[in-house]
Amino acid sequence: MNQKKTTLIIITGLLVLLVLFTAGCVSQPSEPAKEISIGYVTWDCAIASTNVMKQVFEEAGYDVTLVAVDAGPLFQALAKGDVDFTTTGWLPYTHENYWNSYGDKIDYVHENIKGAARIGLVVPSYVTIDSIEELNSAADSFDKRIVGIEPGAGITSRTEQAINEYDLDFTLVTSSSAGMAAELASAINKNEWIVVTGWSPHWKFSRYDLKFLEDPKGVYGGAEDIVTLSRLDLKTDDPKAYGILSRFEWTTADITSVMNAIAGGMSEKDAAKAWIDANPDKVAYWIGNA
Repeated sequence: MNQKKTTLIIITGLLVLLVLFTAGCVSQPSEPAKEISIGYVTWDCAIASTNVMKQVFEEAGYDVTLVAVDAGPLFQALAKGDVDFTTTGWLPYTHENYWNSYGDKIDYVHENIKGAARIGLVVPSYVTIDSIEELNSAADSFDKRIVGIEPGAGITSRTEQAINEYDLDFTLVTSSSAGMAAELASAINKNEWIVVTGWSPHWKFSRYDLKFLEDPKGVYGGAEDIVTLSRLDLKTDDPKAYGILSRFEWTTADITSVMNAIAGGMSEKDAAKAWIDANPDKVAYWIGNA
């Protein structure tokens, strides 16, 4: 009888251990990944930083949605909370009008590139004028055209203002960032005169010998910051995501290297990954693992 009891106890114990072992081996369902959306305008600088941050947030465990819109709708979406953040607010000049309209409903998170951005009218260096004030004297050499980008861009409205303030006998031809770059490349290949709406950082300054025309009236403003902006409630809704954005800061050389890779034929995804792979310490710091 005692032997039977002992055997029963041993078997019962083994069964309990088996149940516990089996339970420990069964994988528990993991929490669903958090979701986050990045709004951006399809400018080269925005494409570069947005794709880098997409992969940074994926590394931090997020499902990321990219939302490509024009500048005006981007600021509206941030103000309404329809997108979580953008990495390329240009302030205080380029996006001044949008900030004046929506800034009280948007969180100014952090300058990710400080004081190194600039907009204005750009010409190849072989063009022999140096100031916007000289454009009319050489209007025929430019076919009286300023090649621009999207109608809703801040630099477009600044250029319309410049045409009025400098009384330029020029027409602003709106296009796109890619269209402007294509016309610039074509003119340079033919050694023709061309004036475009330009901004820095941009890969074209690495590829071509260019210069900004002086702007004595200050229509285009001075040095700018490239700023990370978010919807107002992101800080409280997702402190981890907001922390990443607060730490996100890089250099003109960083963003230019990604733009150059894309302009050279690399996919946006691969260009972003190449930069991330080359800068693990910086990425770890942004995520909060450093």
